[in-house]
Amino acid sequence: MITTALLLFAALLAALYGIIFCWREASWPKTLVKTGSVAALALAAPGLSAPLLIVAGLAMGAVGDFLLSRPGEKAFLAGMGAFAAGHLAYAAEFWTPGMLPPVGPSLLLLALAASTEFWLAPRTGGLRWPVRAYVAVITLMALAALTLGPGRQVALLGAILFVASDLLLSLDLFVVNTPLLNRLFSHSLWAAYWSGQALILLGVAADPPF
Repeated sequence: MITTALLLFAALLAALYGIIFCWREASWPKTLVKTGSVAALALAAPGLSAPLLIVAGLAMGAVGDFLLSRPGEKAFLAGMGAFAAGHLAYAAEFWTPGMLPPVGPSLLLLALAASTEFWLAPRTGGLRWPVRAYVAVITLMALAALTLGPGRQVALLGAILFVASDLLLSLDLFVVNTPLLNRLFSHSLWAAYWSGQALILLGVAADPPF
């Protein structure tokens, strides 16, 4: 009952954030709704018998959401660090010993990561090296997700959505400067991000709610 309530609460906050807050300027209500939507997933995870590393990844995601929703470069860098830690936790859980990621998707993923040197890195200024490090970490997480077995394809979909959300976030923050497109990106990346986190949790839960 408590776990189901937490999942429903997380989904409600995620919907509220996507409809009302995602495109608005920083505020404490925005921070609390955004952080709560992932923190509730982290709190629900033990009740679903999720692996400890997934609980840690979700917790780091909630910390990252809190920091990235606050203004200032220091908060941004700290938020990137929290998300990087979460990605490393996910990568450690996803990696299947003895398995190699399929060649085709891996090459596409590596090509996408390499392409950021041309369209992203030159636009990041003093954040160039932290952004490069983050790109490397999320690429590692996605490569690890590609080794997941047939029973964990939901988690793989979640990891793909997480990568997509970070791609959209990069475009939104550093490339696109058109209000209408920025607002569209805000809605799209939030939908991909929160859905990705939820699917990662549900995809690895030993005791899923349905």
